[in-house]
Amino acid sequence: MLTQIKENTKELMEVLGGLSQVLRSCCRDEAFCEGVTFHQFMILDAVEKEKELHMADLHKLLSVEKSTTTRLVNPLIKKGLLQRDKADHDFRAAKLMLTKEGRETHKKVQVCLTGFFQRVLGNIPVKKRTEVLGTVKIFINAIKDSANGCNCC
Repeated sequence: MLTQIKENTKELMEVLGGLSQVLRSCCRDEAFCEGVTFHQFMILDAVEKEKELHMADLHKLLSVEKSTTTRLVNPLIKKGLLQRDKADHDFRAAKLMLTKEGRETHKKVQVCLTGFFQRVLGNIPVKKRTEVLGTVKIFINAIKDSANGCNCC
């Protein structure tokens, strides 16, 4: 039984390594469409969904440090895609909104990403798509749940 556990663990590590490689290629700090990186698009998308998003909420959504969020947001502000204002409830807090150009860029990048994800889905057999997506969601939650309080890495 111990041998089987070791084999399963080894296979899981290989799967995680493969996922890490493909995610890294998708999430590089290089612009992939309209001069926007994948992480920056995630910010534009989050702000678009909420219409107005507080920086503190963005840290949580991205699961990154405040300094990383600021590093990702600042170029979007400089490009005129986002506007940062003081929050109504706390003068120290900041809220983000899409500019007109930000909304247009968001739409263009969304079209680009839709094409990419359609190609990805095209590489998964039609009859397996629901199963694959469901399994990936379970896997993501298992990793999140296991990572809470993990001090081994």
